[in-house]
Amino acid sequence: MSFVDTFNAGEKSPLLQKFEQLIAPKSRDELEAIAAQSRAITQRHFGKTMRLFAPLYVSNECVNNCTYCGFSRDNAILRTTLTIEQVVTEAKHLHGLGFRNILLVAGEHPKFVSEGYLQDCIDAIKHFIPTIAIEVGPMEDHQYGELVNHGAEGLIVYQETYHRETYSTLHTAGPKKNFDWRLECPERAYAGGFRRIGIGALFGLADWKTEAMALAAHLEYLYKHCWKASYTVAFPRMRPYAGNYQYQPNPEFFLNDRQFVQLTCAFRICFPQVGIVGSTREPAALRDAIVPLGVTHMSAGSQTDPGGYTGAGRDDLHRTIKGRRIEIEASEKETSSCSRATEQFTIDDKRSPAAIANMLKTKGYESVWKDWDLEILNSTP
Repeated sequence: MSFVDTFNAGEKSPLLQKFEQLIAPKSRDELEAIAAQSRAITQRHFGKTMRLFAPLYVSNECVNNCTYCGFSRDNAILRTTLTIEQVVTEAKHLHGLGFRNILLVAGEHPKFVSEGYLQDCIDAIKHFIPTIAIEVGPMEDHQYGELVNHGAEGLIVYQETYHRETYSTLHTAGPKKNFDWRLECPERAYAGGFRRIGIGALFGLADWKTEAMALAAHLEYLYKHCWKASYTVAFPRMRPYAGNYQYQPNPEFFLNDRQFVQLTCAFRICFPQVGIVGSTREPAALRDAIVPLGVTHMSAGSQTDPGGYTGAGRDDLHRTIKGRRIEIEASEKETSSCSRATEQFTIDDKRSPAAIANMLKTKGYESVWKDWDLEILNSTP
């Protein structure tokens, strides 16, 4: 049995019924009451702290065709995969900004992100970055176990959309087409030994309440069956991306700011100990407002292209067509549009990590740059 069976059954537990009630339309007074409850629960379990992390994109190569993603296989974007030395360069830059929690992100392409590459990336930075998570294509249990043995302790995997028909329409080619395989990914990661697992949906692809209910059901299942791990949940909203930089939200599916706040509070009330992630996808004003309402993890100063922090890898820009590397014409290389690899999506909150830390301080919150070290496991009484 896996979450696929629970998902297909579609039954609503008492907790899910409560969650459904919390995301139903509310008056202003009702929403303020929910927010106050969420604030109190958050401070009870997490105090006035915020864990800060940064994504480090190592490759934007991908074999999947996902119509909402800038890295989609058929997009004629500028691509690169960082060498191990370049990954170290990027990681050291982030370390210098204060980060001790880094998320390694890569597209799914076995030729460029080949067997052993991620392990080498982890080995190269783990002596100065104590908390390393990965966000890559789904793997088998034993592959996850190998990454854990090398020092990765977190895995992030978003279902993108929990609506099967929408998922099938949006994923037109590549291994990501397999809905159930992706849905079971957190369980395989747990079997592989990951201590922290993050799940989520990309809001804007289907009805937001349907996505929210499925995400809550997934989280409830994991707490019951994979209870030794800790969890984070995220509900990033669609942003402009390569191939659609003029992206405008679909009014039918749009999760507005008010509903975003309500959803944050609903997750906090129903899942008091879950970590909730606030991404730089969201505008600064909204991110500031939700600090006390349930969010426990924030990215800061994010770049969504490989080499985005230091320019590493820009000497190897190319395109990939049908799996083949295509070199860029010399004349094109001289244009400003070919100065860096293509980003996955645009961010909204572009403030520096220092600015985010200062914002938190003015609100009476402590920025947590490091909350884990391997020596915790190695120490003896």
